[in-house]
Amino acid sequence: MEGSKYALLQLFADGGVFMYPLVLCSLVALGVIIAKGYALWAAHRHSRTVLTQIESLWKQRRLEAALELAETTPGPVAAILTAGLRRVQEARTAGKDIEKAIKTTGVIELGFLERGLVVLATVSNVAPLLGFLGTVAGMISAFGAIAAAGQVEASLVASGIKVALITTAAGLIIAVPVNVAYNYFVTRIDRLIVDMEQGSAALLRLLWEREDRSRSVAVAGSRAPVAGAVRIGAAEPQPRSAGTSS
Repeated sequence: MEGSKYALLQLFADGGVFMYPLVLCSLVALGVIIAKGYALWAAHRHSRTVLTQIESLWKQRRLEAALELAETTPGPVAAILTAGLRRVQEARTAGKDIEKAIKTTGVIELGFLERGLVVLATVSNVAPLLGFLGTVAGMISAFGAIAAAGQVEASLVASGIKVALITTAAGLIIAVPVNVAYNYFVTRIDRLIVDMEQGSAALLRLLWEREDRSRSVAVAGSRAPVAGAVRIGAAEPQPRSAGTSS
């Protein structure tokens, strides 16, 4: 155990000054991966169940309960449903207003979902470049030592190249898992975007169904006898007296 620890420390020391930014990149990437993984897990956990529950409450005409459920449920799907239900509760039942609120909330939630991906992409690109730069610096130093020695020995050349390639290996070791994590998070975000679109479509469908029912009731009510409607606002004819002649 102590031997392996010493070997790692020796490799770190042999890698030179470029090992410090590489270690910093690895720590930053690890923190972002942990935080992002938990955030996406929490966002995806209730995405399907909350939509089913809100549809059930909507059909029962329990708007207050549906809004409370959406507000207390974490995740982007619940946030979109909350925005739409608030508009409905405020009597802004126009489809364009609700659709605009849903789109605005969707853009905001998408920004939250993609937060941190830039850091992973940067680390994935910068770590190999730092490794290559460390290798170039190491090779320059190794050939400088060979030139100063005046004699070309295989052991001297091999040791210099070995030290120079440490930073390249470290950069690639950091970049590969970070790149895999980045692609995995992008895939999870794409799935959440599909869930958000399904949630917004379901809410708009429920709203349109309610408007259609309201319109049908209004049309049915307007089919009352026209004569009765006219009599309500019209003056009744006065009887003519017997002494009045035409």
